[in-house]
Amino acid sequence: MAMASITSSFLNLQKNILEISVQTCITQQIRGKKRLNIPKLRYPTWFVRKERVLHDEKISQENSEFIKDVISEKFGPPAIIGGIQTYNTPLKTEPLKSVEWTPGLRRTGTIAKKIGIYPMWLKDGTKISTTLLQIVDNHVVKYIPPDEYHQTRERVIKIRGTPKGCVLVGAESDDPSLYTREYCGLFEKSGLPPKKFLARFFISPSAALSPGTPLTALHYRVGDYIDVRGKTVDRGFQGVIKRWGFKGGRASHGTTKTHRRPGNIGGGGEKGRVWPGTKMPGHMGNTWRMLKGLKIWRINTKYNVLWVSGQNVPGSTNSYVYIYDTILPSKPVTNPPFPTHVDKPDEVLPENIYDEEVHRFSDPTITFQPE
Repeated sequence: MAMASITSSFLNLQKNILEISVQTCITQQIRGKKRLNIPKLRYPTWFVRKERVLHDEKISQENSEFIKDVISEKFGPPAIIGGIQTYNTPLKTEPLKSVEWTPGLRRTGTIAKKIGIYPMWLKDGTKISTTLLQIVDNHVVKYIPPDEYHQTRERVIKIRGTPKGCVLVGAESDDPSLYTREYCGLFEKSGLPPKKFLARFFISPSAALSPGTPLTALHYRVGDYIDVRGKTVDRGFQGVIKRWGFKGGRASHGTTKTHRRPGNIGGGGEKGRVWPGTKMPGHMGNTWRMLKGLKIWRINTKYNVLWVSGQNVPGSTNSYVYIYDTILPSKPVTNPPFPTHVDKPDEVLPENIYDEEVHRFSDPTITFQPE
């Protein structure tokens, strides 16, 4: 008994010493006295494991249909492709009200799916290329005020000089039985079904939205400029010709085995080394990239589709991207729907909204004037 008590006390002493040493190391690292290899928080606080291991071999067809009926009764029918499902969440007690917008305020963004490219023509005959981005079933899951969000962080996130809060947005509702209990717990308070994709957006406190608020394509306006962030297509290991656009060697007489090689990569004399940043073969793609200042030419209100300028939006077809209001000072956003679009009871919106410069196919292309 005496030996067991001594062993337990020794283990407790070791545990206390370890906790004190770890706390001291963290304090020294925060104060900048010492740089230690302490692992950083890789994922935010709301991140949990999403997918679960499916074992459906013991579930009969009747039970699976019963589960679908229960999910439909709790959350309603699934949203149509591109549509928005409105949920009666317990936290959404008051109707959404518009707030007066002032320069410097930041509102939330949206999650969209890249569904392809499409040509358009302007009224002067110019042909432009556009990319179609579909905002699929976006809802606000959670809002964290600035004080609460920055309690566990050393650096306060400031955009345009003022502290910002954090809003969690989810896209594309899915079957709760396909996800873990911890992941489904993120949506329990908001009364939403689990979402396939989540994103954080830093916003001004005056742009806060209650959980369950839907975000549609009318969150933006035709003629505004946006920034689109996505992950580029993974090309794997590629050479310098495909990766960097090198011309390559000669194909004529006298060239041997150097047709697609980079050539000389070092300097001569005292600088005989490879400089950092030299364009070399390597992994191509699978990196985050943001395109700024893309103009919205057309909006489809039925399927929540945006036609934005350019066809180099990062990502492959059916990949997801994040849309923000542009931060370019040369293309400022003036008086947007703040904090988001508010549906009016007597308002009837057209299915397609075009920019003034875009030619509509329903309009005549040739007009005749009397002599």
